[in-house]
Amino acid sequence: MTIEELKLRHSALLAARYSGTRSVSYDGKSITYGSDAEMAATIADIERRIAKLERGTGRVLRPFAVKDL
Repeated sequence: MTIEELKLRHSALLAARYSGTRSVSYDGKSITYGSDAEMAATIADIERRIAKLERGTGRVLRPFAVKDL
């Protein structure tokens, strides 16, 4: 899943949550959440995935030693 798709789902979930509905439709699919807590957990999961993709792979550290003479 690309970062653009995740952001679209995130915005759809936030809009539905702020309007007070528990149903979300995107990409021709419809999902109904049982509670606000389920919706909040899904939003948090998507935010973690977006942050991970935006952060990238990170730095690669390669240790090396220098012998003092």
